[in-house]
Amino acid sequence: MKPFQTLFILVFSLFSFTVSAQYGSGYNNGYGGGYGGYGNGYGRGGGMGMDRSMMAGQQQGSQSKPKETPPEETAGMIVEQMKPQVNLDELQAIAITNVLAESIREQGILLKNESSNQDQKIEQIKALRESTDKKITAFLNPDQIEKYKTFMDTLKEVKKTKSKKKKDKDSREASKEAKEVKDTPDTKISE
Repeated sequence: MKPFQTLFILVFSLFSFTVSAQYGSGYNNGYGGGYGGYGNGYGRGGGMGMDRSMMAGQQQGSQSKPKETPPEETAGMIVEQMKPQVNLDELQAIAITNVLAESIREQGILLKNESSNQDQKIEQIKALRESTDKKITAFLNPDQIEKYKTFMDTLKEVKKTKSKKKKDKDSREASKEAKEVKDTPDTKISE
């Protein structure tokens, strides 16, 4: 008799859970939630218009992939750094921002292109960089061109030092891990 009661309670609770999940049970969705407060509509009603499962899916999706910075924003940041060093006027700043934004967009397309191998991508990006430099220098006077070249050289140096620091950090971590592996006793079973 006791196993029968336990089975009955288990089946009843499972059935109750299924019914509450289908018909809403207090989350303003499902039957009776209604639209506009009338309480007689079908489907999702009232509230924020999304049930918790939809919101959980959105949060999970946004956490897994970081949001990319738009090319216009990146170009704007570069031009803001460039303005005082190259003495750009507003018209030049706008034109160069547009050239840089287009270049960043094209670079993103080149990087995502799966039909090209790594060497081809590098060559294409070099060509794009040269083209972008020609377009930018077309907006500058001779004095500004020299300042622009100096600015780009310092920008490249900053990138190199950042990547070198990262490589140094990675190599230090790798050597530390190798040392830890070397220091651990050998766990092989002798035959």
